[in-house]
Amino acid sequence: MDQPKLERLLRLMKLLTANTTYNVDQLAERLRMSRRTIYRYIDTFREAGFVIKKSGDCIRLDKESPHFRDISQLVHFTEEEAVILKNAIESIDDSNLLKQNLKRKLCSVYDNKTLADTVVRGRNAPNIRRLIEAIEERRQVVLHGYRSAHGGEVRDRRVEPFAFTTNYVQVWCYDPESGSNKLFKTLRIGEVEPTETPWEHAGEHAEGFIDAFRMHGERRIRVRLEMGLLACNLLCEEYPLAERDIRPAGRGRWLLDTEVAGMAGVGRFVVGLLDDIRIIDSPELTDYLRNYLRQHALR
Repeated sequence: MDQPKLERLLRLMKLLTANTTYNVDQLAERLRMSRRTIYRYIDTFREAGFVIKKSGDCIRLDKESPHFRDISQLVHFTEEEAVILKNAIESIDDSNLLKQNLKRKLCSVYDNKTLADTVVRGRNAPNIRRLIEAIEERRQVVLHGYRSAHGGEVRDRRVEPFAFTTNYVQVWCYDPESGSNKLFKTLRIGEVEPTETPWEHAGEHAEGFIDAFRMHGERRIRVRLEMGLLACNLLCEEYPLAERDIRPAGRGRWLLDTEVAGMAGVGRFVVGLLDDIRIIDSPELTDYLRNYLRQHALR
């Protein structure tokens, strides 16, 4: 059996064993197949010994089918497991080509909208769904009432969204106005308006560098911190991606050796734990903290 056909069979198996039920038309639409192909694949399952159950016009694979338990353990994740796996993939270094292959394979089986619904709740959920659809359809959107962190400016932004950060906290967009790729925090978006305009700058889309403290920028500045147990534990809890750059330093101390996009993120963390952190050969961070503490002492 060729790989594309196997992938389509596995995707169909996932839908036929999901918590949601589907009829043939819905399956054909979601998988972008013809009704005839869906029926042919269902016959393939039946011939392999699976029990096909119908409820009205909806079709399911009976989980009591012979060998189903063994196969389902290989191809099925719960939605929560899929989200955990997706987050684990997101934590891989951006320069690793394996990351993109893993994301593509996961999303070929698990619907991005389903994953998003398990993470995003409340007022922001409709905006996330519209952004996902715009990315899938390669269309521009208008971010109405976006609240910028710089100067508190609130205005509309017409952009080309193309990727999310972990848990849909931020979305990468190409901003035609500035001619650059930018991160927009999804919680700062008033409303997402889809447009009929397709992407016009796809060749320029590129995810930038985001450090362990969730700051992004063009620069990569090396920072080294020696930490006690309290600081190390708090760092791993608040910024899980930092854990990959921590190693034991002996005598109950740990060393963080990482790159940051700027001093604001790491600086705010260090300020709250000055008694438990020692800065090692990081002059730019030292200068940032000295100025930060001086400014706040004058208030």
